Amino acid sequence: MQIQSHKDLEVWKRSIELVDEIYISCRQMPKQEMYGLCSQMQRAAVAIPSNIVEGYKRNHRLEFVQFLGIANGSAAELETQIIIAKRQYTDIKFEKAEMLLVEVQKMLHVLIAKLKPTKP
Repeated sequence: MQIQSHKDLEVWKRSIELVDEIYISCRQMPKQEMYGLCSQMQRAAVAIPSNIVEGYKRNHRLEFVQFLGIANGSAAELETQIIIAKRQYTDIKFEKAEMLLVEVQKMLHVLIAKLKPTKP
């Protein structure tokens, strides 16, 4: 399949699903978390597909790799925030978000490895 748009990238699609899951989880958190952990989790989640698309739209492979790395960093940040949220709110289920996050992290790792220039 020919990639016509960032919307054709499977990693972008899965990261959008991850954003949806994080927003669902945050709606279950207490109101006092709206400007705390929940806000940070939402921002980190949104940063993942945002950086994927920004890098893709730059139309330069090295810049795309750089932005994929930033997305990967946001994914690691979100991973830590989910760990914290799970410890604080044991009644909220994060399994689907965790599964999507692992999938997105693996996809980012593979894509970065494929796009990075090989050293001679």
